[in-house]
Amino acid sequence: MFVLMIYDVGGQRVNKVLKLGRKYLNWVQNSVLEGELTPAIFKRLKLEVAQEIEQEHDSVIFYSWRSASYINRETLGKEKSVIDIVV
Repeated sequence: MFVLMIYDVGGQRVNKVLKLGRKYLNWVQNSVLEGELTPAIFKRLKLEVAQEIEQEHDSVIFYSWRSASYINRETLGKEKSVIDIVV
């Protein structure tokens, strides 16, 4: 499945959440990561993020699609991070 992760967390936790997300997804912009995950890996990512954030103050949003072929991605301006596709 294709996953988009967007987060808004306290300053003390930003690097930890980014590091967790980058274990599984590609960083594309400040506080935004995306990539293909299996359902099991997606579940693991959500559990790890839930353990790291403060539920009362932080926000992490996940969008998921069955496949990247179901979405259209356009960037205006400079790409923050190039996503390599390995075949």
